[in-house]
Amino acid sequence: MADNDQTLAEKVTTVALTLAAGWVAQKAVSYAWAKATGHDAPKDLDDPEVGIISAVTFAAAAAAASVFARRFAGREAKRVVKRFVARAH
Repeated sequence: MADNDQTLAEKVTTVALTLAAGWVAQKAVSYAWAKATGHDAPKDLDDPEVGIISAVTFAAAAAAASVFARRFAGREAKRVVKRFVARAH
């Protein structure tokens, strides 16, 4: 089996952890944005009231948090599945 092949358990765990990590990342970025700027995080980056610098900065922070969350979820899924398999045997 190739290194890129995943078991069904790893795929399901990865999806679940990715969704959870994405939700946490979104909440963390919104909270940090509110604390740093004193304003709520922009909901619509195309809104004319949102400045270009704010839109780009928020988009970059959200993208960075998203990448971190996806990488974390992928690594943790493998670890969690290995732990469950070890307990099952």
